[in-house]
Amino acid sequence: MKTDDGSAENTVLFEIQGRTGVVTLNRPKALNALTHPMVRRIDEALTAWEHDPAVHQVMIRGAGERGLCAGGDIRAIHDDAKAGATASPAFWRDEYRLNAHIARYPKPYVALMDGIVMGGGVGVSAHGGVRVVTERSRVAMPETGIGFVPDIGGTYLLARAPGELGTHLALTGAAVGAADALLCGLADHFVPARRLDELTAGLAAAPAHEVLPRYADTPAPGDLAGRRPWIDHCYAADTVEEIVDRLLGHGDPAAKEAAETILAKSPTALKVTLAALRRAAGTQTLERVLVQEFRVSCRALALPDLVEGIRAQVVDKDRSPRWSPAALEAVTDAEVERFFTPLGAGYELEFPEAGAPR
Repeated sequence: MKTDDGSAENTVLFEIQGRTGVVTLNRPKALNALTHPMVRRIDEALTAWEHDPAVHQVMIRGAGERGLCAGGDIRAIHDDAKAGATASPAFWRDEYRLNAHIARYPKPYVALMDGIVMGGGVGVSAHGGVRVVTERSRVAMPETGIGFVPDIGGTYLLARAPGELGTHLALTGAAVGAADALLCGLADHFVPARRLDELTAGLAAAPAHEVLPRYADTPAPGDLAGRRPWIDHCYAADTVEEIVDRLLGHGDPAAKEAAETILAKSPTALKVTLAALRRAAGTQTLERVLVQEFRVSCRALALPDLVEGIRAQVVDKDRSPRWSPAALEAVTDAEVERFFTPLGAGYELEFPEAGAPR
């Protein structure tokens, strides 16, 4: 049973296949990037299916061959920031609540993380209970490259990756394949892409825990396991400057490459990201981390790096952002701390319940 929103383009589709409620993100030309109406409709469908005895589990997938979801619509965020920034906080408020809803969903929530899964795409998949990657998966939180900070509960997820792997992924924005996504706790199962249709058909007839063993396989080896020694040592430093110094001094070419990648990102975003990860590691619930991320996101919206980063990467595509300030040492601790201060009554992200640890 499909529904639509009456618009020219049905950007998210819903149907019930046997025992499974299926969400299909349907903006393939935009890599299924999320819009505010899409977020609202997904949350409404999840709420309806939560109370529908005919729906035993939920599955989310992306239309097209390129990926589940490339994240939020950052062009819209760019335009909103230039116009005075009122739409983006409203979008984030509903998006982060959706992320928490997914994490607490009482029925199995199966995410097909095939192809590109970035930013907001991680938010609608990696908080689920059953997360499937393929050999085509490229999972990333690339926010520092656009002058932003990992959100959608990304700092919660990355802070809980083994050792300092999450810090490495957050600061560099590096995309990982199936094996590394499994290692970092961003996914649970590997299924070859050619078998996804069979998996989907199987889920219509039986519970996920019965169906997945028929199709799950072992992915090709990843890169991160062999790099753990230098990653855990270098990223354990207290500051971004010291992390970069350790990476440059380590001697492994991959460590030097990581340092060079980090130095190309927004200095402000890097320092706030490291602080956010460290705080998230000591925070018990996803909801409390999302409250922190909402504060950080709203603060970032008012500063020039976000607009400049999106301009350089997406609008003009010159790949030459002019960060302000341009150097790590110019970003003070006081400036970083301001990102975490409360927004004030009526502006904070709130949840009906505090939520229990996952």
